[in-house]
Amino acid sequence: MTFLIDGMIFAGSGLMVYNIFSYTRFAKRIREKGNWEKESTLFTLPIILLVAFLGGYLAVGLFGHPDLVIGGILFGGSIFVLVMLWFIQHITGRIQEKEHLEAALASAQEANRAKTFFLSNMSHDLRTPLNAIIGYTALARKEDLTAEEIRSYLSKIALSGQQLLEIVNDVLEMSRIESGKLALEEEDIDLAYVVEQAYDTIAMQMEEKEIHFEVNCDVQERWVRCDKRYLNRALMNLLSNANKFTPEGGEVSLTVLQTGREGSRGVYEFHVRDNGIGMSPEFVKKLFTPFEREQTSTISKIQGTGLGMSITNNIVDRMGGTIEVETGQGKGTEFIIRLSLVIAADQHEEEKDGKMQERGGQPEERCFCGKRLLLAEDNMVNQEIAAMILKEAGFCLEIAENGQEALEMVQKNENGHYDAILMDIQMPVMDGYEAARRIRSLEDPDKAGIPIIAVTANAFREDREEALRAGMQGHIAKPYDQSIMLETIAQVLKTYAG
Repeated sequence: MTFLIDGMIFAGSGLMVYNIFSYTRFAKRIREKGNWEKESTLFTLPIILLVAFLGGYLAVGLFGHPDLVIGGILFGGSIFVLVMLWFIQHITGRIQEKEHLEAALASAQEANRAKTFFLSNMSHDLRTPLNAIIGYTALARKEDLTAEEIRSYLSKIALSGQQLLEIVNDVLEMSRIESGKLALEEEDIDLAYVVEQAYDTIAMQMEEKEIHFEVNCDVQERWVRCDKRYLNRALMNLLSNANKFTPEGGEVSLTVLQTGREGSRGVYEFHVRDNGIGMSPEFVKKLFTPFEREQTSTISKIQGTGLGMSITNNIVDRMGGTIEVETGQGKGTEFIIRLSLVIAADQHEEEKDGKMQERGGQPEERCFCGKRLLLAEDNMVNQEIAAMILKEAGFCLEIAENGQEALEMVQKNENGHYDAILMDIQMPVMDGYEAARRIRSLEDPDKAGIPIIAVTANAFREDREEALRAGMQGHIAKPYDQSIMLETIAQVLKTYAG
C-alpha cells in the first residue's frame, strides 16, 4: 500500500512538472498572437499555483503524509480550478471579441468592395448622360439644322439631364438615410390618385419600349394618412426597375389592394409585377444592400446606382411595413409592399373627384403680367434661366447679386413693394436665411410682409422647415422645373400677397 502511495506521489510530481512546462509553452504562444500586457498576472498565477502543487507533492513524498500538507493541496486545488475557470472565461471572451472584430472587418471590407464597385459604376453612369448632354449640345450648335433636329437634340439633352438628376438624388437620399434623417410627413392622400400619378409619370417610358402597362386600385377606403412623397418614391423605384429590366413588348402592372382593416387602420398591399429578366437567388439575398447590382452582361448595360432598392426598403421600414420579392431568372419579378395605414376619417369625395379630373390635363393658364418680382441669386447661369422663365410668364423682374443687396433693394424701393421675392439660400455677403430675417424685421409693415420663396438646391424636409423658420412662405428646388416653379409662386401670391 505504501509503495502504491509513493508511486502516485512521484507520478503526480512528474505530471505536475510536465503541466508546468506545457502551460509555460501555451502561455508563450498565446502572448505571441496578441496583446496580452494587461493580463500578465493572469498568465503568471497558474504557474505559481502549479509550482505550489509540485512543492506539496514533494513535501508529502519527502516528509510523509501530514494532514496539513494534504489539506493545503486540496485547498490549493480548489483555488487552481477557480483560477483556471476565470482564465478560460477570459480567454474565451478575448476570442469572441476577436471574432467580432474579424466579422466587423469582413463586413467593412464587403461594404468597401460594394462602394468601390459603386464608384466604378457611378463613373460610367455619370459619364453616360454627361456625354449625351455634351454631345447633343455640340450637335445642336451646328448650323443649317432643321427645327425638328434641334427639338430632337434638346429632347435628348433634357432626358439625359433627368437621368443625371436621378443619380444625384439617389446618392443624396441614401446619404440622408444612413445619417438617420429620413423623416415622414403624413397627410391625407388618395391612394387611387397616387397610383394614377405613378402611371402618368412613367407611362411614356413604358410606351417607348412598347411595354403593356396596367394600374389598378382595388380598395374600399382610398383616403389614408401617409407620406405621399416617400410612398410615391418607393413605387417609382419599383416601376423604374420593372421598366429597365423588362424587354420590349413585355408587361408591367401596379396593383393596390386593401386586404383588411384593424381598428382605425387599413391593411394595404402594393404589387409591382413584370415579366422581365428576373433575378438570381444569390442576388436576392443582397438585393437591399446599398450599391449592390447583379453582375450580368444584361444588367451591366443598364443605368443604375444600386441604391434604389435600398432606399425603397428603408422607406417601407420607416413606414412600419414590409417588402417581399418573388422572382426567378427569366421568370420576371413581383414586389409586394404591405403597409398598415391610418384611414382618413373624411374620405374627401368631392375633392377627390376634382383631383381626378385634373389627371392628364394641361397646366392651368396663369397670367403674371404686372407682377413685380425680386430675384436674389448670385449664380449667373441660374439668374439667366430663372429670368427667362419668369419674364416669359409675364413678371417684371429685378435681380440682386446677394442677400445684402436684396435687403437694400427692398429698403430703397420707392415704386411700390415687390409682389414676392425669390431668395437663393447660399449667397456671398449675406445668405438667404439672414436676408429673409432682416426683411421681416423692417419697420415698414408692407415691406416686412413681402412673401419670400426660398430657392435652393437643398430640397429636403429640414431645408423647407428652416426656410419657414426664417420667415419664408414657400420653397423651390433646383434645378428648376418650370411648371412647379410657377405653380409655387402662384400659390404663394394667392395665399399671402395683397
